[in-house]
Amino acid sequence: MKIVIVRNKKEMAKKAALVIAETIRKKPNAVLELATGVTMIPLYKRLVRLYKRKEIDFSKVITFNLDEYAHMPYNNPESYHYYMNRNLFDKVNIQKINTHFPSSNGKEYENEIKKAGGADLSILGVGVNGHIAFNEPGSSFNSKTREVKLSKETLKSNSALFPGKKVPREAYTVGINTIMKSKKVLLLASGSKKSNAILEAVEKPVTEKNPASVLRRHRNVTFIIDKKAAKDLPEKDRYTLK
Repeated sequence: MKIVIVRNKKEMAKKAALVIAETIRKKPNAVLELATGVTMIPLYKRLVRLYKRKEIDFSKVITFNLDEYAHMPYNNPESYHYYMNRNLFDKVNIQKINTHFPSSNGKEYENEIKKAGGADLSILGVGVNGHIAFNEPGSSFNSKTREVKLSKETLKSNSALFPGKKVPREAYTVGINTIMKSKKVLLLASGSKKSNAILEAVEKPVTEKNPASVLRRHRNVTFIIDKKAAKDLPEKDRYTLK
């Protein structure tokens, strides 16, 4: 595991975008597993900027999103389909036929990822309770794509995104086993609200009670986090400071 601590979320997005761009340059038809949420917006803005500068080409890239709300129309502004189109897909030259989202047929989604050759790079965020994708605490490390019920902590965090509306309680998510099959994993976190989740993922025991902790068992994982998210880590000089 490599931990890179940067000054702020802008620097976090910049470094993550360079990793993604390099992945695509080396393999134009790279398979990416993508996260959503507030943390990823600066990253996707950076990727769009690189595309407009002709420094990155998405024409052959294949994507699999990590999650989607269950039973929500794709054209709903709160759906992750809508989010990805608004923040990335509609602004670059990716072929929509090469973009995928999980659904009620988890086995089929797993087969699609496998048929594409497996994920070359999985981009993750982390929840305040340590969830990755929508694998909440208690999720099996052997879990695969499925429908899940969201925890109280996640519902509370998501409520800001649904002002005056009912927060979706179920979602489709790739499993922890699915994520761990990715050739490389990049986890992004910014802000002091994520500091405890980062501390537990990096320093505390590997346990299903803290899904992000399993990443320590991955052969090629990098955390890119800002100083606020890293504030609870002891002996920060052990990590890569940028």
